[in-house]
Amino acid sequence: MAILIDQHTKVLIQGFTGRIGTFHGKEMIDYGTTVVGGVTPGKGGSIHLDRPVFNTVKGAVEETGADASIIFVPPPFAADSIMEAADAGIKYCVCITDGIPAQDMIRVKRFMRRYRAENRMILTGPNCAGTISPGKAMMGIMPGSIYRPGRVGIVGRSGTLGYEAASQMNALGIGVSTSVGIGGDPINGFSFKDVLALFEEDPETDAVMMIGEIGGPQEADAAQFVRDHMTKPVIAYVAGLSAPKGRRMGHAGAIISAFGESAQEKVEILKEAGVTVAPNPSSLGQTVLETLTTCGIAA
Repeated sequence: MAILIDQHTKVLIQGFTGRIGTFHGKEMIDYGTTVVGGVTPGKGGSIHLDRPVFNTVKGAVEETGADASIIFVPPPFAADSIMEAADAGIKYCVCITDGIPAQDMIRVKRFMRRYRAENRMILTGPNCAGTISPGKAMMGIMPGSIYRPGRVGIVGRSGTLGYEAASQMNALGIGVSTSVGIGGDPINGFSFKDVLALFEEDPETDAVMMIGEIGGPQEADAAQFVRDHMTKPVIAYVAGLSAPKGRRMGHAGAIISAFGESAQEKVEILKEAGVTVAPNPSSLGQTVLETLTTCGIAA
């Protein structure tokens, strides 16, 4: 099983005919993802990568029955693309775009609140690596070959550290149920807590690897959720132990501005909640293996 996407998910690519959309669209199709078409305004009616191109998401959904969308649209127009997907009835949207202004994302968040919670589109990103359910579907920019199908979920703000975790786990024979990138921007869609809740409900996910970083309250919120609601073991790593206060490190959201936002503070909060914390990036896979062994879970 998997969360968010599987082999039955019908995917649209927004920004389909652009250079980035074309490159990663081909990778997704080659992986086996059910890409049913794409959207590029003004190019509707054409064919690209043997898939139909539409002018609007609504038109694409009506023609193809798509229920998911991935966005490779430049920053000035990406927020409108997210809202267009939500308005067209898309159930799950991945926004890869980096550099969307925070004010635009505030507008997106307000727009999405007009829908009832049960009908509201799930958004991961922006500025994320995407989502992959190994052997079933890939919506993102990750190297699909390093992900082995299995029973450990991954959720992270950092795409590259997510790849590193998957690669180390693969080398140790540990597979992944689904890996979800939530993005590194200060204002994003789904949070750690939201994804952890899905993994907790998934009968074929036995444990979760969570990859955080400095800045923002999401890791602390996740720790509270783990303490109060998770029955499955959670392993975590928090990047940025040497980051100075007040300086952004990498992601736009990775800046320490309040108590509980430094890496060391987050590590302590997670440990107090019962989370096993990996000491450094090179021990991600080994820490997962040790935790699975301690809990009597087969890798």
